Amino acid sequence: MDPTRQFMDRLGVTVDSKSSYLLVAVLLVAGTYALAVPIISFIRVLFSLFILPGKSLSSYGPRGSWALITGASDGIGKEFALSLAAKGYSLLLVSRTQSKLDTLASEISTKYGPKISVKTLAMDFGQNKDSDYAALRKLIDGLDVSILINNVGQSHSIPVPFVETPADEMNNIITINCMATLKVTQTVAPGMISRKRGLILTMASTGGFFPTPLLATYSGSKAFLQQWSTALASELEPHGVHVQCVQSHLVTTAMSKIRKSSALVPNPRQFVRSVLGKLGRSGGAQNVAFTSAPYWSHGLMIWFLSRFIGERAPIVVKINKSMHEDIRKRALRKAARDAKKQ
Repeated sequence: MDPTRQFMDRLGVTVDSKSSYLLVAVLLVAGTYALAVPIISFIRVLFSLFILPGKSLSSYGPRGSWALITGASDGIGKEFALSLAAKGYSLLLVSRTQSKLDTLASEISTKYGPKISVKTLAMDFGQNKDSDYAALRKLIDGLDVSILINNVGQSHSIPVPFVETPADEMNNIITINCMATLKVTQTVAPGMISRKRGLILTMASTGGFFPTPLLATYSGSKAFLQQWSTALASELEPHGVHVQCVQSHLVTTAMSKIRKSSALVPNPRQFVRSVLGKLGRSGGAQNVAFTSAPYWSHGLMIWFLSRFIGERAPIVVKINKSMHEDIRKRALRKAARDAKKQ
């Protein structure tokens, strides 16, 4: 008897010989496709993270043009400032504390001299003052701002249930992460459109890509930035302006409260180097338009969870919740110990 017919008989399926061959062919194609897709996807992410280069900064604006960086005085923002100065871009540094801005501006001027111009603006984005945004518009008036780094952000002081989140903390997170990013971008983008070139990088977070209990407000604000950034990118692409949402996991910054770097937790220099090395590359890790996760371990983690589990799968939410409940317990115990010492 025909082996295919024997196989179909064991399954209790009665078909003629032609139909049986067609069914087996369909099953083989489906099985091959199911095996090939994740393999192709993995090869794609490896090429994106380790082999294929990004575009050069000069394709978005010439050296000597201006880069505006928010949250510029510490961590990732400071490293962007130092890296862009090294590449010949003049800097507009915006952050809350003028003394830190002055220190950074002095460091850059000492290292690079007059060939790199630096302007600063002390601005508390949490205050959401019209006068501050008027000062920002005045600062960039007449300047060729070819690069915008939307880096300013705030998280919760410690993981906290949403119903216990202090009102001022909740308001600051939404105002700084969302409204400030929108307002700064709306201030800078028209000039880029008129010049038909520019680069807008917005720092997002896996805390927004994967729902994060006990950081619910922060998680929601970063999810908003992802959706907004991808939509904005599609709008500005015909005008020659590239918008890229940058996804990251933990980095050794004041916000993360992590001091020691590791394979999963780069320092700001390592992270910024990966971002600037993969400009214009998107979708490799999570298949989201105009979005990148350029640091290798972050990209692989996002790819694996997205491909095999799902960004919003119950197990992902459960693990995230358990992890942040543990962080909260440890933070509360530390606060209690510190209180006793006083």
